[in-house]
Amino acid sequence: MKSLLLALLFTLGTSQLFAHALWIETATSGKVGQAQQVKIYYGEYATNEREETDKWYSDVKEFTLWLTAPGKEKIKLSTTPGSNYYSATFTPEGNGQYVLTVSHEAKELGGTTKYEFIATALVSVGKAAAIDHSAIPVAVKVHPTEAKTYKANASVQVKATANGQPLAKTAVSVFSPEGWSKEITTDEKGMITFSPIWPGRYLLEVAAREKKDGTHHGKTYNAAWQGATYSFEVSK
Repeated sequence: MKSLLLALLFTLGTSQLFAHALWIETATSGKVGQAQQVKIYYGEYATNEREETDKWYSDVKEFTLWLTAPGKEKIKLSTTPGSNYYSATFTPEGNGQYVLTVSHEAKELGGTTKYEFIATALVSVGKAAAIDHSAIPVAVKVHPTEAKTYKANASVQVKATANGQPLAKTAVSVFSPEGWSKEITTDEKGMITFSPIWPGRYLLEVAAREKKDGTHHGKTYNAAWQGATYSFEVSK
C-alpha cells in the first residue's frame, strides 16, 4: 500500500516535513460567458511531482469537484482524466466569486489515521473584492484574504481556519514555482503574511490534526488528518 508517511524536503539549507497533497489549478480571474479551464493534481508541488492518475493514493481519484457560483447552491462538475490530472470546465454566468472545492476522505487509513484531502480555488469575475469566507464549503481553509491579482515582491496576507475557527499557531507551507518553500506559523487569528519573490503559481498548504476514535470503511482509527491547499497566481 502506498504510504502517506511524511517525506523529508531540504530547501535553502533547511528541512521540513510535508505529505502528498491534492490541489486545483485554474486562472484566478475569469470572464462572463467564457469557459474556465480547471485541473486537479495530486503529488508534491515543491518538487513538481504530479503523479499519474492511476498511482494516486487509495481512492483519491474518486473525488468530487464542486462549483459554488455567486448566490447559488454548489453543483457537481464532471471531470475527465488525463495522464497526471483530472480536468473540468465551467462558464461564469455573471460577476462575482466562483468557488471550486474538493473534500475527499481516502478510503484507506494511513496506519491508524484517517486522511481527508481538501483543495480550494477561487475565480473572480468582474471587479475583485474581499473573499467571502462563508461561501467556501469545506472544513479546513487556507487562502489569501483578498480576491485580487497579486504581484511579485508585494505582501500577501493569508488566513487559515478549521470548522470556522482560526488555526492559531499552526504551520502553513508556502511553495513557489521555483521550488522554494517555507513554513510560516500563523498568529492567534490564523493569519500569516509573506512576499512572493517570483511570478508564477504558488501553493499554500495547511493541516489540521486531532486525536479522534472512530471507524472508517470497517477499520478503526484513533487520529484524523485534514490537509487543505489553495493555489494562486502571482504576476510580475
